[in-house]
Amino acid sequence: MKKLILGLTGLYCAGKNHIASIIEKKGIPVLDVDKLGFKVIDMEEKTITGRFGNDILGGDGKIDRKLLGSKVFGRPEELKALEAIIHPAVNRETSAWIAGRKEGICVINAALLHRSSAFEKLDAIILVEAPFLVRLFRAKKRDKLPWRAILKRFRSQNDFYSQYLKGKTDIYRVGNSGNFFQKKEKPEARINEILEESGRV
Repeated sequence: MKKLILGLTGLYCAGKNHIASIIEKKGIPVLDVDKLGFKVIDMEEKTITGRFGNDILGGDGKIDRKLLGSKVFGRPEELKALEAIIHPAVNRETSAWIAGRKEGICVINAALLHRSSAFEKLDAIILVEAPFLVRLFRAKKRDKLPWRAILKRFRSQNDFYSQYLKGKTDIYRVGNSGNFFQKKEKPEARINEILEESGRV
């Protein structure tokens, strides 16, 4: 049987990691590409400090991601240089992880799923959704950023859906509005439905 590879993504603070945890509880392996990026930053420390300087190191001698972020935030050329270091390594690690899975199904969880090397291999994409206000207050509670910074992140994703809807891959939507706003269909039930449609439960 062919290995089924699903992608998992969603808008900022839609709650894709919560959906990932539901999937993992079913015994399905999930690769968190965002966390993998943190691992790669440590792996590529010498290359990154060689490009951006040792002042991005924290007190523990490791790269401080906030200091690194301040070097590239709002600077397209600097961000491009950082991505040129990180993305190839993340893609290699992602491909190795997929190849090493013996299970019949696995999931790639990534905020920038469309930029992953796994994107063309996906059999289907799970898009996690939540209303604007729910995402707004989740972002404030989780990231504790100024409202203006949060709204800027929201605006940066204006073309989010077009990146996926223009493709030929099947797309499944999962609502994750929280207990107060959630409709009758719960995320767990929707995930079961998706897995049943794929023939893997």
